[in-house]
Amino acid sequence: MPDILHRVGIRGTPEKVFEALSTVEGLAHWWSTDTSGDPRPGGILRFRFDGGGFDMKVTESRPDESVKWTCVDGPPEWMGTELRFKLKPTEDQVFLLFTHAGWKEPVEFMHHCSTKWAVFLLGLRDWLERGEGRPTPYDVKIHAGD
Repeated sequence: MPDILHRVGIRGTPEKVFEALSTVEGLAHWWSTDTSGDPRPGGILRFRFDGGGFDMKVTESRPDESVKWTCVDGPPEWMGTELRFKLKPTEDQVFLLFTHAGWKEPVEFMHHCSTKWAVFLLGLRDWLERGEGRPTPYDVKIHAGD
């Protein structure tokens, strides 16, 4: 099965990066301003975008190490996929290793999602480093109607 993979270096502490990935407030600063739900393991996070959204079951939340979700509601291509955020701290930054795994096939929508994940993960970096995140609806648009 194909996966989406990204690696982003962020100047900050593992604690701050983890907070951005594991709290409703943190997630609303870089992915979607319309975020709600329970970010604890077993909880459901709801992310809404213009014309749709995703519900993610939190399957892992290890402080300063990793966060994992499974998509339980959303577009058919996302159903059952797993999203992993792994933190790798170094002396001067935290590398975020992102995987969106379990796609059944590399459909055109996967290409779109890969580009949008890059946009949002760079927005996460910008929010943590400069206080300038670009969550939906303020994100970079990559096609008409996006």
